Amino acid sequence: MRILVTGGAGFLGSHLCERLLSDRHEIICVDNFFTGRKKNVANLIKNPSFELIRHDVTHPILLEVDKIYHLACPASPIHYQYNPVKTIKTNILGTIHMLGLAKRTKARILFASTSEVYGDPTVHPQKENYWGNVNPIGIRSCYDEGKRAAETLMMDYYRQNRVDIRIVRIFNTYGPRMLADDGRVVSNFIVQALTGSDITVYGKGSQTRSFCYVSDLIDGMVRMMECEDFIGPVNIGNPEEYTILDLAKKIIAMTGSRSQITFKPLPSDDPTQRMPDISLAGSRLGWKPNVTVDEGLKKTIEYFKEELAK
Repeated sequence: MRILVTGGAGFLGSHLCERLLSDRHEIICVDNFFTGRKKNVANLIKNPSFELIRHDVTHPILLEVDKIYHLACPASPIHYQYNPVKTIKTNILGTIHMLGLAKRTKARILFASTSEVYGDPTVHPQKENYWGNVNPIGIRSCYDEGKRAAETLMMDYYRQNRVDIRIVRIFNTYGPRMLADDGRVVSNFIVQALTGSDITVYGKGSQTRSFCYVSDLIDGMVRMMECEDFIGPVNIGNPEEYTILDLAKKIIAMTGSRSQITFKPLPSDDPTQRMPDISLAGSRLGWKPNVTVDEGLKKTIEYFKEELAK
């Protein structure tokens, strides 16, 4: 298969490219390098089955492909709030362009949506049939509502044009190649712990998140793409639930850090709970996470130790 991966030089995209190459596909990796990094795919450049194109998906691109993994979009609040208009354009215009490409080439397209479509949920854990509780005019809405609108586009291209779609809703994912400065809780805490800085917890730290290791997430995405009779949406995440304060204490213990925990005001619209119901992924894809949080954090800590040493 010739497979297009948008956002392919990013944290998730680069791991996906590696997996698809190991499965003996031809990969076209497209990235505008806003949050993607060339070094994430540097080890793939010499592979004759890998092609890297600098391109922004808010503009059309003409390619001949069999499948499309559409991941392009900054995913951490620091980055998606840096240019919120560009963020929502990436979600909407980028998705329109990828759906147009899929329609023309008759390619199957998988859209990387997010647990953020559930907003600050009033249902716990979150199932795919929950419509969400999102503030449409808040500072996070460029991402939350952008992803929700992109899901709408996916479904309407499916209903109106019979485009072969798949939708996955990704919950918090972590692992090697996360950016040290992306503001996500796992990378923040690990870098702060390794450098001996104060660990910053927002609010009282009682808000919860569920953390999925990157290899498990990629496996779920590939299974969804290869599924013949299910378009989604489907939750992909690890249902182990942690409070942010407990995660901070765990990372301090695992790194042997002397960092102290400090508390700052909670950002606007920050969800109080986040935990996936993954029963649908289990029944339709035969998927469940295999890497425990302790195993995944150990690998991620080692990665950041090497990065900081450089």
